[in-house]
Amino acid sequence: MGSVAPPPRAAALRELAVLFGRLGATAFGGPAAHVALMEDEVVRRRGWLTRAEFLDLLGAANLIPGPNSTEMAIHVGYRRAGLAGLAVAGTAFILPAAVLVAAIAWAYVRFGTLPAADALLRGVKPVVVAVVVQALIRFARTAIRTRVLAGIACAALAATLLGVDELVVLGAGGAVAILARPGARASPALAAPLLHAAALGAAPAAAPALAPIFLVFAKIGSVLFGSGYVLLAFLRTELVERRGWLSEGQLLDAVAVGQVTPGPLFTTATFVGYLLRGFPGAAAATLGIFLPAFVFVAASGPLVPRIRRSAAAGAFLDGVNVASLALMAAVTLQLARAALTGWTAAALAVASAVLLARFRVNSTWLVLGGAAAGLLLLRR
Repeated sequence: MGSVAPPPRAAALRELAVLFGRLGATAFGGPAAHVALMEDEVVRRRGWLTRAEFLDLLGAANLIPGPNSTEMAIHVGYRRAGLAGLAVAGTAFILPAAVLVAAIAWAYVRFGTLPAADALLRGVKPVVVAVVVQALIRFARTAIRTRVLAGIACAALAATLLGVDELVVLGAGGAVAILARPGARASPALAAPLLHAAALGAAPAAAPALAPIFLVFAKIGSVLFGSGYVLLAFLRTELVERRGWLSEGQLLDAVAVGQVTPGPLFTTATFVGYLLRGFPGAAAATLGIFLPAFVFVAASGPLVPRIRRSAAAGAFLDGVNVASLALMAAVTLQLARAALTGWTAAALAVASAVLLARFRVNSTWLVLGGAAAGLLLLRR
């Protein structure tokens, strides 16, 4: 069954703004959870994309630098309403988290502490595990169509758990899928990422003005592959060691805020920007780190249908897709180990899985319910 045709442009933009604004305000749990929530809304509930189309966009997002879940929102917006949809969906997903993080940064500077969020997260994480597992099952049914793709998925999962770089896993998955085609000839160009980003100029080692803040974060957003957690290493090198703009403690607090708030982890940049120059600094850092994602998706989005029409490139994308699922599964295993630490958390995960599979409860309500359960039942 094909995807649902978009409504008139104005209606499509409103739908994108409402959906991704809500997800940006409630999507806890990191990129894997965000992708699962988007799939639930965009594929299962609204039918805007088929599952195969969604997987192709996920594979493409994994091949370009930047925050993958944000890039998925941008991709969906582009497919639904063109360049205007790209801008609306991405902005709506980023903005709620950025505003919340800026408010927390204000409180942090004013009072010197972070709001306690441990109980809330302990309730949300078991629900997120259930949501992601359900999405993985649905993705696997669509993506793993042959024994070769099943083998690639297993090998990619093993490699990821052994610590192999994520981009290497994705590229190898695509290359093996090309070579495994009957009568296939490999093309080296197909085994490379869709885009190569160039780093921007470095900011001067002085008290930061808005332009240097923007450039530093634009550079990071242009070259950062992998999960959002790799962001910590980039920020430490740029802001603590090279420029001395932050202390180690401030950086860890900034990353913690990105983890405990909904939406993309890259809103850590919003917190850092506020520490450096208040609300204008928060805006400059946020714009800098997310702007490259919009540019990369605008450049690569039109290529995805063309790649699918080519037999060799389509095989490469199939391999990347199943490797992406392996990366997602590895993250889910790590999250499950951290989240399912007691009978109450396990019961939350099981109840969420039943509600999703049997009653098709909206995953956003489950996440909010998990947050409430954490605050009521899982306080230390």
